[in-house]
Amino acid sequence: MTGDSYAAEPLRVRADAAFWRYWAASATSTFGAGVTTVALPLVALTVLGASNFEVGLLTAAGYAAVVLIGLPAGIIVQRYELKALQVAMDTFRAVAVLTVPVAAWFDVLTLAHLLAVTFFVGLASNLFDVANATFLPRIVSREDLIARNGLLSGTSATTHLAGPAAGGLLVQAAGAVAGLVVDAFTYVVSAVLLAGIPSPGAPARPAQAEPFFRQIAVGMRFVFRHPVMRPSCLAATAVNLANGAVFAATPTFLVRTLGLPPSAVGLVLALDGLGTVVGAALTARLARRLGGARAVLLAVVGAAVLALAMPLARGGWAPYVFGFGLAGFGAGVCVLSVVTRTHRQTASPPELLSRVMASVRFVSWSAIPVGALCAGTVAELVEPRAGLAVGCAAAFAAVAVVWSSRIRRLREMTDDEPVTAAA
Repeated sequence: MTGDSYAAEPLRVRADAAFWRYWAASATSTFGAGVTTVALPLVALTVLGASNFEVGLLTAAGYAAVVLIGLPAGIIVQRYELKALQVAMDTFRAVAVLTVPVAAWFDVLTLAHLLAVTFFVGLASNLFDVANATFLPRIVSREDLIARNGLLSGTSATTHLAGPAAGGLLVQAAGAVAGLVVDAFTYVVSAVLLAGIPSPGAPARPAQAEPFFRQIAVGMRFVFRHPVMRPSCLAATAVNLANGAVFAATPTFLVRTLGLPPSAVGLVLALDGLGTVVGAALTARLARRLGGARAVLLAVVGAAVLALAMPLARGGWAPYVFGFGLAGFGAGVCVLSVVTRTHRQTASPPELLSRVMASVRFVSWSAIPVGALCAGTVAELVEPRAGLAVGCAAAFAAVAVVWSSRIRRLREMTDDEPVTAAA
């Protein structure tokens, strides 16, 4: 073995150690956030006696944060050291969440307090997520990036399953306020883990200062001028529209159309997470064997076709057919998400990466409430099965976008000509 090989081994070990700290931080904070998805509405209901409308306001406050900070997040993230910003956002979220149990213990908690916490935690989470996705390519080699992204997606799906389940048990055993204490603790653990990662160096910044909105426009323009990122972003938007529709129509479909008890509804919904875990496990293998672009083409078709099983589910086997469709849809969406996210991380100029990630996130996530509203309206006016059909239509829109784009002629997502960041 050569001297260079001996020198490379410690670097590889340090890089692996940095990733596993990053992974542990992500898993811990996601688990805590899952606990809060159960605990926070229950605090509003059990401590404050909130109405259904007031509980709905909590969800609206979270979406308002996404809309407000979505595009500026890329610029804000670019102005700070990435690791330090993530640690700061974790610390802020821990303190913000902890104010709720403190206020409850002193009997001064109000709905306005809960709404403010939901909103500001949403702002911090958006900044954290953009910084987190921008940070990953700086601690993971290019050849390992798709596998690492797949692992992160699978872990996120698992913790999204475990977090609410644990949150329900914790709330039942110790009360809703105790669940928020657990969430605050997980943010602290995440901050400590991230703080221990060696800094990969100074972040890339533009050569000269530009007006704030011009910087936002440059990031958005880069995405929509890129022949691969543009259809990827539009496909993600269509898929999120489908997700919003499916999860708005699913509870009423399972309960009122299929007549399932609450325990069975929970088991069926858990299959979405199972599908995501399977998709995450298969992504790297599919990308190696078929190529990233072909994996995306297969994923969107598979997701859309399997999604048809949900509105078509009838008879005694309906719960199993629906669950199969939900899991298959989740697996296809995961493959699409991992491959296209990896492409953005590798194909974006370093000085634009945070803006690219924020732009795609803003555009695609904005479709979730739209899909939910459309499906909810159709389910109310027609029936829940028709609301699910809205999700299927959006899934096939993703197929049309990807298959009519340049991606159809590629093997790898990076086979195309590079795009400059010119204004």
